[in-house]
Amino acid sequence: MPRPTRHVFVCSQQRPPGHPRGSCAAKGASPLLQAFWAELQKRNAYDQVAITYSGCLGPCDGGANVLVYPEGVLYQRVTPDDVVEVFEKHLLGGEPVTRLVAAPTEW
Repeated sequence: MPRPTRHVFVCSQQRPPGHPRGSCAAKGASPLLQAFWAELQKRNAYDQVAITYSGCLGPCDGGANVLVYPEGVLYQRVTPDDVVEVFEKHLLGGEPVTRLVAAPTEW
């Protein structure tokens, strides 16, 4: 299997309800991860993209967070509805989805 061009990390951090930092799990990380995996499978893009769940990526209040390497682009407030756009524009096209990119003060 060839080495993927991009690697996506979907924060799946889970904290107790009411935790002051919140968590991506409480903000829909599981359905988001499933949407990324489904899109990967639909496009059969295994040679281009790897998708991995992760622990905390940092700015929890902006979750669900998604980090894309090698560029180091952090996306915030990502929902399953955003997955097709992220795939087309960034993961396959190389252009970050600016409306989802974390502010420089966040990342």
